[in-house]
Amino acid sequence: MKANVTLKIDAELLREARILAAEENSSISALLAAQLAHAVQERRGFEQARLRANARLNANYDLGWTPPLSRARTT
Repeated sequence: MKANVTLKIDAELLREARILAAEENSSISALLAAQLAHAVQERRGFEQARLRANARLNANYDLGWTPPLSRARTT
């Protein structure tokens, strides 16, 4: 299902968008829809990566690191 959206943009931006759309044999609507879909997909990917990282942290993932025995120097 698709829905209509109304935008208010600068007239010069609209002129440039029309040129861009024509050069790509597309419409302004299609260009905007593709850009919005990309932005949403990117955000979802980031969110999924964040959730995976948090799950690893919560699972106490062992990195094999052990603290040094002492900071004291002997000379």
